[in-house]
Amino acid sequence: MWVFGYGSLLWNQGFPHVEQVQATLPGFHRSFCMRSIHHRGTDARPGLVLALDEQPGASCRGIAFRVHPEHHDPTMVALRERELISSAYVEKVLPVDLVDGRRVEAVSYVIDPEHVQYCHLDLEEQASIIAGAVGGRGPNTEYLYNTADHLTELGIEDPELSWLAREVRRITA
Repeated sequence: MWVFGYGSLLWNQGFPHVEQVQATLPGFHRSFCMRSIHHRGTDARPGLVLALDEQPGASCRGIAFRVHPEHHDPTMVALRERELISSAYVEKVLPVDLVDGRRVEAVSYVIDPEHVQYCHLDLEEQASIIAGAVGGRGPNTEYLYNTADHLTELGIEDPELSWLAREVRRITA
């Protein structure tokens, strides 16, 4: 079993894995298109978290994590408790292309564009929201900074996230 990480799974997997490989998921774009009312915001002041938004011709670079068979069931329980808290994400098994040339099927969490938490905001509005939101797992800024920094460290920098991190640091300075 493989799991595709593109956001907080890059720096906080929460499950054991025996292999991790850079990977690309075709047909989806990583963006702050999900309002967070639990982990990085509240009902009164939602934050934003990353989601995979389906977009023809797009692709998302991240990490594929291979889970040992003895850990499949507990990993899926943990992922579902974490990712399906509000049903804004849909669990899918999608083909991802590993940097070493393999193509594998990976558990992936994509946004439901019909869900009330789905949003499409410009980068300036995203920065403004992220700068001030705090949820059950901490400040929205921490989520952004950790994800942007890990993408850069992995050599798969996301220009939008890097811009957001700089802008949010400017706003909160």
